Amino acid sequence: MPNKKRLGFALAAVAIVAALIWALLPKAVEVDTAVVARGDFEQTIDDDGKTRVRDRYVVSAPLAGRLQRISLKAGDPVAEGMGVAVIAPALSPFLDARSRNELAERLGTAQAARLRAEAHVERAQAALEQAAAEAVRARALAEKNYVSKHQAEQAELAEKLNRKELDAARFEAHAAQHDVAQARAALARVDGGAAATVGAAHRWAIRSPVPGRVLRVLQESEAVVAVGTPLLEIGQPDSLEVVVDVLSTDAVQIRPGMTAYLERWGRGEPLAGRVRRVEPAAFTKVSALGVEEQRVNVLIDLVSPQSEWQTLGDGYKVDARIVVAHLENALKIPLGALFRDGDNWAVFVVEGGRAVVRKVVVANRNSREAVVSRGLAAGERVIAYPSDAVKAGVRVKPR
Repeated sequence: MPNKKRLGFALAAVAIVAALIWALLPKAVEVDTAVVARGDFEQTIDDDGKTRVRDRYVVSAPLAGRLQRISLKAGDPVAEGMGVAVIAPALSPFLDARSRNELAERLGTAQAARLRAEAHVERAQAALEQAAAEAVRARALAEKNYVSKHQAEQAELAEKLNRKELDAARFEAHAAQHDVAQARAALARVDGGAAATVGAAHRWAIRSPVPGRVLRVLQESEAVVAVGTPLLEIGQPDSLEVVVDVLSTDAVQIRPGMTAYLERWGRGEPLAGRVRRVEPAAFTKVSALGVEEQRVNVLIDLVSPQSEWQTLGDGYKVDARIVVAHLENALKIPLGALFRDGDNWAVFVVEGGRAVVRKVVVANRNSREAVVSRGLAAGERVIAYPSDAVKAGVRVKPR
């Protein structure tokens, strides 16, 4: 009987010691795991983009004047040749008595200049007649050797010069007549209120160069506009393209014809696209962190049926993924499972309930997955996004 008691006490002591040891042992770390599997892999360049109408036309004012209020609104259909705006001549400003007197005096000055020019014409005409008569007499005397040939030539030259003087005087008189007409018209415009009459009778209708819809009305209210002022934009909303500005270091990998996926545009399913053009010139853009970056515009055509994206409009935001490489039957792991071990890539592999460090060779990767060419086998489990608590040899427990 005493032996049985001693045995019971011994077993109880062993159980207590085992419980204490178990309590003092570190608990297994809960981790997220992923299975190493084979499948198709796509290397993509991801960036933000926006839609835009492929062919857009800015209708601008062909002349300066007063623009009538534009009644068209964004989204209204327009036909080719349809009137979209009207420009009338701008009214002249109000003039005070002093300004009106200045115009009247300007008319008097112009009339005096015309009279002076007409007097110059008469004087030049008389001088020419005198020079012509002198030239006739000089030629007759030269033939009889009463004067030298040089004197006859001087008389003929004087006739030519006086003829040129007469032409110049006539031109001056012609210009003076135009100055008088201009000054008289300015004064008549003020006195007779011609501006209002002309503005009501003469209007210039601006017509749409193409059929489509109004995208934006840039100048809706009535106002005085200068030549070339943008008035409205016209285009075809069902002819969309996507513009994605990528880093210049990524743009060198993109070629026309590559596949693209457009995501997070307002619906769950992505849209298919195809790269049409990579613009040859880059531009500088400041990132959200204040860093200057060289960016390149990539133009993508929508390949999905129009019925799937007909709710998209001009300037809508999309997220683009451009496929620059495609691998079949590739050994893939989550990108978050990788970490640096010196100069090499490594992962934590779950073996026997413990985390084991395994060096791997990464052949390719994108924003979500990585392709491993050596170091892992299909079916093994790796730890995704390991925390600081995960170390080599630590017991782990999948969540």
